[in-house]
Amino acid sequence: MTLAAVSDTGPLIHLAEIDSLELLATFDTLLVPETVYEEVDAGGVPDGLADLSYELVEADESRVGVQELDTGERAAIAVAEERGVVLLTDDLAAREVASDAGVEVHGSIGVIALGHARRSLDRDEAASLMRALQRETSLFVTEAIVEQGIQMLDEQ
Repeated sequence: MTLAAVSDTGPLIHLAEIDSLELLATFDTLLVPETVYEEVDAGGVPDGLADLSYELVEADESRVGVQELDTGERAAIAVAEERGVVLLTDDLAAREVASDAGVEVHGSIGVIALGHARRSLDRDEAASLMRALQRETSLFVTEAIVEQGIQMLDEQ
């Protein structure tokens, strides 16, 4: 099965914060809207992004009229809708908007779970990275969500 995804800024930053950006390579195709790249670049491109295979794409973020979202989130949702690919975001509001539009959504924990499913990580490595997301990054994620992620690993 071929997996394609478009990422907003969150997973790029959060996975980089735990030195796991390479997990995005578990997707066969990774799209990054130009707006998202500019947001990431403004904060300093994370180490490892240059090593990833991704395609910079243009997006019409005006198609997503939810003003609470930033332009990068709107651009990523627009690309996900246009191309029928998975949206990668850690933003709750963006997840809700995308889900309401019928877009499949995964966050950084989902990327780690996929890395486990595709045999890039063993269960203990994946669980450790999920816990690291909570403890060592700028991502706010509850203990309950981390435990749900670990339970997903056990069910795979």
